[in-house]
Amino acid sequence: MSGTPIVFIPGLMCTGRIYQHQIEHLGQAHPILLANHWSALTMKEVAAQILSAAPERFALVGTSMGGYAALEIIRQAPERVSSLILMSTSAKADTPERSKGRREQVAAAKKPNSMRETIKGLWPKIVHPARHEDHPLLNVFFDMAEHLGVSAFERQIEAIISREDSRPLLATIKVPTLVVVGKDDALIPPDEGREIAAGIAGARLEEVEHAGHMCMTEKPDTVTNLLAEFLS
Repeated sequence: MSGTPIVFIPGLMCTGRIYQHQIEHLGQAHPILLANHWSALTMKEVAAQILSAAPERFALVGTSMGGYAALEIIRQAPERVSSLILMSTSAKADTPERSKGRREQVAAAKKPNSMRETIKGLWPKIVHPARHEDHPLLNVFFDMAEHLGVSAFERQIEAIISREDSRPLLATIKVPTLVVVGKDDALIPPDEGREIAAGIAGARLEEVEHAGHMCMTEKPDTVTNLLAEFLS
């Protein structure tokens, strides 16, 4: 296998299943590592853990929370990243209001059998309106959340809250960068991705039609083709 190793970092309460299509195709040419993004309490620690398990040099793919971690990895070890793909993410820090809302979500999720209700409440913001009744896809997100559990959810939320404002970092990023947004992302608006692409010299921006926050699962062929072309 001669391709550059790829490190994939999923989003909040997601496992590698969100990248299933991309991994099946890109894994034919590239060694793949799925990052642990659920067992540390700060974004700095999440990034350090990923770096400790990653190859010496690698392409880096981060979605949503995974994008926050990817930017922190660039902050800590830019020389180890050969190329960067950021999907459905933001470079901004959390606001106090957003942090408060996140902790309220954790408190609600700690009630018995509430993790599914937490995911169900987020669902309209996670996917394009055409997918709101896509129960097989919703069940995948239920399964991922229940696999990780509420303790991981709480740690991930604290890590998300702890992240730095990465906008000043963008101008220092020198590796080839692809930014992918779902045009109908209701959780992290596409303007956040456009801001990232505008801040990184030479970055390429791709907007996926008829897709929301989880464009890699909603439009898997489109996203896989974008990644394959970029990494080639």
